[in-house]
Amino acid sequence: MRGLIKGLLLLLYLSSFYGYYLERIDALGLGLPLLLYAGVFAVLVAALWLAANIRQTPLRWLFALAFFASAVFFDAYTSITADYLTYSGFVSMVYSGGFIGDALDQYRSVIITSLAKALLLLLGLGIRPGERPYMPRVLPWAAPLLGLALLTGILFIRAGEGARGLPVMYTPLAYMNLFIYEHFHDSVGPREPVTLPRTGPALARDIVLIIDESVSGNYLDLNTAHGVRSNLNQPQPGVKLFNYGYAASVANCSADTNVTLRYGGTRTDYLRINSTMPSIWQYAKQAGLGTVYIDGQRTGGNLQNLMNATEKRDIDQFIQFDDTPVRDRDMAAVAKLIELLGDGKPQLIVMNKVGVHFPVHDKYPDDFMLYRPALPRGRYTDITDTGQREGFGGQPADWALYRNSYKNSVLWNVGEFFKRLFAQGDLSQAVVIYTSDHGQDLHERGNPGLNTHCDSDPVEEEGLVPLVVIQGAGLHTLDWQAQLAANKDKSSHYNIFPTLLQLLGYDPAAIQPVYGRALDVQTEDDFSFNTRFNARLGAKPVFKHIDLSEVVTPTEDAQSVSTTP
Repeated sequence: MRGLIKGLLLLLYLSSFYGYYLERIDALGLGLPLLLYAGVFAVLVAALWLAANIRQTPLRWLFALAFFASAVFFDAYTSITADYLTYSGFVSMVYSGGFIGDALDQYRSVIITSLAKALLLLLGLGIRPGERPYMPRVLPWAAPLLGLALLTGILFIRAGEGARGLPVMYTPLAYMNLFIYEHFHDSVGPREPVTLPRTGPALARDIVLIIDESVSGNYLDLNTAHGVRSNLNQPQPGVKLFNYGYAASVANCSADTNVTLRYGGTRTDYLRINSTMPSIWQYAKQAGLGTVYIDGQRTGGNLQNLMNATEKRDIDQFIQFDDTPVRDRDMAAVAKLIELLGDGKPQLIVMNKVGVHFPVHDKYPDDFMLYRPALPRGRYTDITDTGQREGFGGQPADWALYRNSYKNSVLWNVGEFFKRLFAQGDLSQAVVIYTSDHGQDLHERGNPGLNTHCDSDPVEEEGLVPLVVIQGAGLHTLDWQAQLAANKDKSSHYNIFPTLLQLLGYDPAAIQPVYGRALDVQTEDDFSFNTRFNARLGAKPVFKHIDLSEVVTPTEDAQSVSTTP
């Protein structure tokens, strides 16, 4: 009887993914590929059944828990994103492992549903088996290992592809095998010292890169009629503003973009450059500038976006805001930036803002709730990146509330941020480059899923970011105006690193062959972002071109709107 119950539990769990299997079968069509798929599927199911018949209780439960955790991971990911978990996506999730606690809060209801469903699998594998036909004692525990090895081998040969439509509990485990293999076998070489020649001193005393979080270029008044007031679209006393319009991000995930902005990876050579070439901190120190990193997102000295202790050693001032509420950290960051701009010291300053990463319920004060109706308030005041979305079902009405809360957050964390910077900051000796790490999918098209970025098949808005240069009115640095018309709506993050190097006094003729074109020349950019940044095992990156004619811009859908702030 126990054997029958176990088999029924496993069958029920496997059957719950029938749509997933049918989709794969339909994609393969009749022929040899379908036959091979069916053979691998049968082998993996048989291995799963054999794992359920392991006699040694601790070993059986070990397999049960491993498959249970893997299945929950896969099911929750696909439920949240309405997308398949690729190997590149899996690697991005591993790199974002420091945010696991926040993710559990953010998607609690979805994860609980996946956990509840996977209990069928856990019990089907874990409870004591009944009588079974004679078989070699080693077979029950060797079979799932061999099945996992088979799938890992297929993925290795096919550069991470080949698990679609197969039993889901194997896929993340096979991906983990590949990741571990790469970690121990792939090496692109040691970090190189600065060798670029310089033509003179830095062109400004303070060189600042502000990287916002999740600010989509199509939601700012810089680029669209109904965009939120940024205070970057109006003349400001003592400074010149150069709006490069829409720009393409490196990728649609934070870590991928940020590490590339700090190391200068190019579209064709980002893996080698990011892994072996000097950081922007090293270039700044070689040019005689102090280095400052302002991190509004993390606390307690925790590192993010693939920064490690080695990189941190080149940062003279590492600033976080442990005792500041999440809502006020961008205001604390701009206050610190104002202080640094006034200290008279030559510095490179890089800032990661809190910005408008979900949850956006509480990332603005009550006085800035100018777009209504908005999401309910008061539940996520201490959450930086994620938070449980209780009652958020991803329906059109939910997203309408979300978009209004997003706009309110932009009004505070972008509009008020720059209002304070222009009012109090000494920008006379500074050049500031402002952008965001990636854009957002705010589901204007009515597409499924709960996520706003990091899709493997994203909408174009996920890679659409603002790009603005702010310079003291009396400074003569790069000729921003010369190519502004040619580069507006046609540049990308890849143009920022060579621009920073030129501002630091490095030779443009030496920069361009390595890092590409700066913003003071015609950028000739592909205007695309990388949707497979973690291209592994011979797979190629996948770049999505942004067609601005297809970009959805926000409408004036608020019940109560004011531009007073």
